Amino acid sequence: MRQAYDAMNAKDQILDPSPTTKTPVDEAPVVRESSSVMDPLVDWVRDQLGEITSSPWGQAAIAMAAFILLAKLVETLLGMICNLLLRRTHTLLDDRIVQLLRKPVLQTVVLIGVVVTVAVLEYSVSTEQTLKHVASTLITLSWATFCLRGSKVLLQAASDEKARFQLLEQRTYPLFSNLATVVIAAVTTWVVITIWGADMTGWLASAGVVGIAVGFAAKDTLANLFAGVFVIADAPFQVGDYIVLDTGDRGQVVHIGLRSTRLLTRSDVEITIPNSVIASGRITNQSSGPYQKMRVKLPVQVAYGSDIDQLREILLEIASAEDLVQGKPAPNVRFRAMADSGLNFELMFWVEDPSRRGRAIDALYTAVYKRLAKEGIEIPYPKRDVYLHQAE
Repeated sequence: MRQAYDAMNAKDQILDPSPTTKTPVDEAPVVRESSSVMDPLVDWVRDQLGEITSSPWGQAAIAMAAFILLAKLVETLLGMICNLLLRRTHTLLDDRIVQLLRKPVLQTVVLIGVVVTVAVLEYSVSTEQTLKHVASTLITLSWATFCLRGSKVLLQAASDEKARFQLLEQRTYPLFSNLATVVIAAVTTWVVITIWGADMTGWLASAGVVGIAVGFAAKDTLANLFAGVFVIADAPFQVGDYIVLDTGDRGQVVHIGLRSTRLLTRSDVEITIPNSVIASGRITNQSSGPYQKMRVKLPVQVAYGSDIDQLREILLEIASAEDLVQGKPAPNVRFRAMADSGLNFELMFWVEDPSRRGRAIDALYTAVYKRLAKEGIEIPYPKRDVYLHQAE
């Protein structure tokens, strides 16, 4: 009988277990997952406010008031720092940076206060974590905006200092500004994606493939852009200079861009040359030097037996009488060689601008030819004597 009674009790326990029986899972405490950098701050605030009041709404009100006061204190301190810098520095650069810094700092303090206030009210874990992610994203965007505006301020200030930053000037400012924008946007995107816990492997792989494709497609354009940056930084010529390239192109520089340079020829034709061609070739700047003037060499040849002293006087007289020839530096004549056909002289003079070179040469050659013919000075030319032998 005893065995039958024990068997019946065991069956009853299997079919109708006691409601007071607790499994290990029931006894385990609820753990709030932590996935935000603000969790330690939230826990510390909870511990401190718990000693003041046990009411969640009271704790939330105290937390929000404390963070509002902290924001006002930070704003006051930044204002004092700005005033001190304004008195001690001679530039407005640091003042502008401090002014830009006020907004992200205040927004960061306020958003942290909102997160802590909501966390004190003990909403669900999913709601609390979502709010933390949103607040972290807004804080990141706020600081990204500060970096973007601050970079523009710094680049603009650097472009005004041509002596210290030769690579950065007003013409290259858009390039560096856009480059800074791309870098800041890329870093901000990576931080935001990391905050929300998304997998970036696929994004990085896609970005790498797209970057390689764009690099191959825009190879020539990128080459011209980089060459343009170095042309502007090295400054072998400026707008208004008269240059000659090893390709044979010559003219006055009317525009220097990041991709190409435009020249105005003597035929009043504007040609556009890629900067990669200019950077890889030889450039003769006929407007460089301490003066804007250009020296011109005019070769003159006379026959053997001519009075060379008389020839010097004639050439100097003709050059001095020509309006296109500059008086300072004064023209001069050099005896260069005793060639096969005659005596080689060279009249050297200066013109005010390289564009007047052609007209000056035309005027002087015309005057020299007429004067030599009048004075009876022979201008040699290639001769060939032919002797005929009559056969007997």
